[in-house]
Amino acid sequence: MKKTILAEAREVFGFGEDAILGYSSGRVNLIGEHIDYNGGHVLPCPLDIGLYGVIAGRDDDLIRCFSGNYPEAGIIASSLADLSYRKEDGWANYAKGMAREMKPPRGFDIYVKGNIPSGAGLSSSAALEILVGILLNALFRMDYSRLELVKFAKKTENEYIGVQSGIMDQFVIAMTERGAAMLLNTATLSYRLIDADFGDYELVIGNTGKSRELQSSKYNERREECRRGLKILREKYRIDHLCELTSGQLSESAGLFAEKKIFRRIRHVVSENERTLEAVRALESKNIKLFGELLNESHLSLRDDFEVTGKELDTLVSLSQKHGAIGARMTGAGFGGCMLALIPRAHLTAATMAIGRDYEAAIGWAPEFYRVNIRKGAEII
Repeated sequence: MKKTILAEAREVFGFGEDAILGYSSGRVNLIGEHIDYNGGHVLPCPLDIGLYGVIAGRDDDLIRCFSGNYPEAGIIASSLADLSYRKEDGWANYAKGMAREMKPPRGFDIYVKGNIPSGAGLSSSAALEILVGILLNALFRMDYSRLELVKFAKKTENEYIGVQSGIMDQFVIAMTERGAAMLLNTATLSYRLIDADFGDYELVIGNTGKSRELQSSKYNERREECRRGLKILREKYRIDHLCELTSGQLSESAGLFAEKKIFRRIRHVVSENERTLEAVRALESKNIKLFGELLNESHLSLRDDFEVTGKELDTLVSLSQKHGAIGARMTGAGFGGCMLALIPRAHLTAATMAIGRDYEAAIGWAPEFYRVNIRKGAEII
């Protein structure tokens, strides 16, 4: 793969031997959904699907971007003098946004290609931001820390692209130094790596085939509902984040909510934070059955209380459970995209075939499945 990417990049840009190659992982969040912006604990892990990038410097201020996945778009050009967002620049806006934050001294050419399904909820945008960050850092010897790159990437996502996502995706991709899951406290950014050995079960990602575009989804609406809930709870508790609350405290506060929908949103947030910590204990004690049960509970909460699933995700999750998965849930922002499931290795092929057949009969098109492994995050190769 490395030689192929370098050869393709040289064909487009005529790169010499000084070109730098990097890799950035996609990620899946095992559990802890929609709580990274509520000060909660999340359990993401980098995957062995991701993006490769090749970069070389220029003698002028031009920025030229080319995607091996979208060759029909050609070379997308801009300059350091004008890094304004342009819709027609598509994916290259992520590279421009990172350049705006990192302020490289000269222009650059960058070639990117990968195998993360775009719009599936596996963090293709965060992987791209961190990829550009580590490549610029290496090319111009800018000496930014990984945490600084994470903050640049989040600012690019929030302020430049306009998606109010949390910090989890960029953090796990940039900071995971070995093949492990990461228990991240999003309120403090403290973390520890958790060995995720699923024993006789395979981690499988199922793509519903329904793309979820964060900007046009109800993602920002859910964030606003959480903000409203926090404001109400601050009348009774001195808290900075919803996840500081326990389930017991929330139950005692149910009467504060005139709008029951807001209460349900917060019930998901608080219970999901508690589920995540229990899931870590299950992994550490190698209780994979319990871990699977917690995945199932997470999906029900996301479906009924947070209401971010939809017909396609619910169908794919329920069929996975029907055909042998010990745990399955939506992952990512929801409203389409992907689910994850733990399926017995001995029955993996038969199970995915049965799930796919029944899903196509119910929805009208076939899902895609990715058998994935946990690996380290972004790196210069």
